[in-house]
Amino acid sequence: MHLFGTETYKYCPLCGGELEERLLKPGEPRRLVCTHCGFVFYIDPKLAVISLVPIKGGLVLTRRAIDPGYGLWVVPGGFVDVGETLEEAVVRETLEETHLRVEVVRLFNVYSYKNSRTVVAAFLTRHVAGELAAGDETLEARVFGPEEIPWPEIPFRSTLNALEEYLELVKTGKLPLS
Repeated sequence: MHLFGTETYKYCPLCGGELEERLLKPGEPRRLVCTHCGFVFYIDPKLAVISLVPIKGGLVLTRRAIDPGYGLWVVPGGFVDVGETLEEAVVRETLEETHLRVEVVRLFNVYSYKNSRTVVAAFLTRHVAGELAAGDETLEARVFGPEEIPWPEIPFRSTLNALEEYLELVKTGKLPLS
């Protein structure tokens, strides 16, 4: 059995030697180790951010123009770039995908799942400028009221979980919808 994500890595990024799985310490997962120079290739998670943008009595969702999930609905978000804070990333991704400028209100939740390389930080944001429109990675951007959310067309567990948790807080009066 391969470690999750290791099947795509065959050669050392330092010397080009072959990588093999080894147990380095009891209790830890097996690691990829170069058979030539001994370099340990850690398979670390990728960090992504998503933005909950309440506006006009609903939440902003975008229809994806890229895979995975082409044509399906998500909240704005994407991967964090090296040298960028989580807050900068969520503001940038929201602008790129919706043309909305937002400010971060607070960290909403963090989602991680067994056998997934992506850790997702969800932020509650506030719309401060811009008109809602599709960006270059989106087919469509629109506001959905709580009863209008296209649940069967949401491809990512983190988006589903964030929307469910947010709407539950709205329903119980702990958060406003706009």
